[in-house]
Amino acid sequence: MKGDKRTQGDKTNNMEESPDNLNERLEAGGDKDLPESMVRRKALIGGATAVAGAAVMLGSSRRVFAAGSDSAEEIRIGYISPRSGTLGAFNKSDSYMLPLVRKALAKGITIGGKTYQVKILDRDGQSSPARASQLARELIHKDNIHLMLTTSTPETVNPVSDACEAEGVPSIGTDCPLESFYFGRGGKDGHFKWAFDFSFGVKQFVDVFLAQWPLVETNKKVAVMYPNDADGNGFRGHLAPILEKNGYTVIDPGAYADGTTDFSSQIALFRREKCQIFNEVGLPNDIQAFWRQAAQLHFLQELKIAQFTKSGSFAGQIAALGPLGYNVSAATFWAPGFPYKSPLTGGTSQELADGYEKAANEIWAEQQGATLALFEVGIQAVKAAKSPTDRAAIRDAIPAIDMITTLGRVNFKTGPYPNTATTPMIGAQWVKTAPGSKFPLDWVVVSNSEDPNVPIQRKPAPYSV
Repeated sequence: MKGDKRTQGDKTNNMEESPDNLNERLEAGGDKDLPESMVRRKALIGGATAVAGAAVMLGSSRRVFAAGSDSAEEIRIGYISPRSGTLGAFNKSDSYMLPLVRKALAKGITIGGKTYQVKILDRDGQSSPARASQLARELIHKDNIHLMLTTSTPETVNPVSDACEAEGVPSIGTDCPLESFYFGRGGKDGHFKWAFDFSFGVKQFVDVFLAQWPLVETNKKVAVMYPNDADGNGFRGHLAPILEKNGYTVIDPGAYADGTTDFSSQIALFRREKCQIFNEVGLPNDIQAFWRQAAQLHFLQELKIAQFTKSGSFAGQIAALGPLGYNVSAATFWAPGFPYKSPLTGGTSQELADGYEKAANEIWAEQQGATLALFEVGIQAVKAAKSPTDRAAIRDAIPAIDMITTLGRVNFKTGPYPNTATTPMIGAQWVKTAPGSKFPLDWVVVSNSEDPNVPIQRKPAPYSV
């Protein structure tokens, strides 16, 4: 059944005559060469609105929109992100970023000498996969979007991508690890036709870890907290073996369920094994609970590197740990020092960070760069499409995208997996700022193996409690 839905837009495009052309011929009285059934439809169209007429001809308005035969002056883009719930920190900056994007698109975009208005329909997925999927289908069926954009972890990106794949709507995601997006959705060659993701993957994390960890002396024993979800299984299956091949001993107590509250058994194992490096890819609430227990059970006192991933990207996540958050390491896909100007707004990364800090009175958020890049890539797909309001045409344009974004280069031609493109990861660390500083924490760049164009601010310091 899914295969039938995927080709729905294509079937509409292959009709003998488009609804717009048919309307024009009927209204002009040019019905002499039409079949009798078409002539009879003239009376129906004359006595109904244009929308109702289109529904009579095609059987459903959905097929009209799938073909892009509605108003060619407006391009509708759906956008789903988690702005509330357990992942709410990821897209807290949306309140600043969406007005910025809308301002950049306020005059529309010109394609082939014609100007199109761009309408962005944004929705909060509430950190719920079920809610994200529901919203995606509503945007597809009720709002008749031409393109879907989505971001921030597999909990949002994967269900939105699955909905778009099933309904034949092009989607582009970001800030969702490539392995979690591809293998987490059962990917194989030719399996996905409509959903795309540009993000970091296992290689990017490995590059950061292998460049950053040797800068602090350790026994190379790594305690990992990988849950039983798309991210956890992706890290366990793809990242841990590479660490082992590079001389690290990975101590994995096994997959745990999201929402776990008692981590005493895992902590006991890490202490017995004398682990000096920690790595996670869990939900923020879970890792924060683990971190506090680890301090109470004296595991943190033995650590030298605290490498967070999913739960260490935003100031609020680290501030929630209090002093236990100082010198936590993290990998970032964007920082104010990134040297790339936005092809959408024309602004620099530093200007983007400064603007947010002034408006929100909070330290910059790495998601700013990803959100802006997502719209940069989305607009490029629309511009490159043979028809900017045809879903299949937009889909066909995405695999050829190779451009410089706020995050750096995004090249869908090189993979590593079908329908994916990589973005670089940069080593960073949360440090306590000096008294009198505007913010209590600062996020500084400590390694740049993935993109030497990004300047290093300082060497990493050992974690200590």
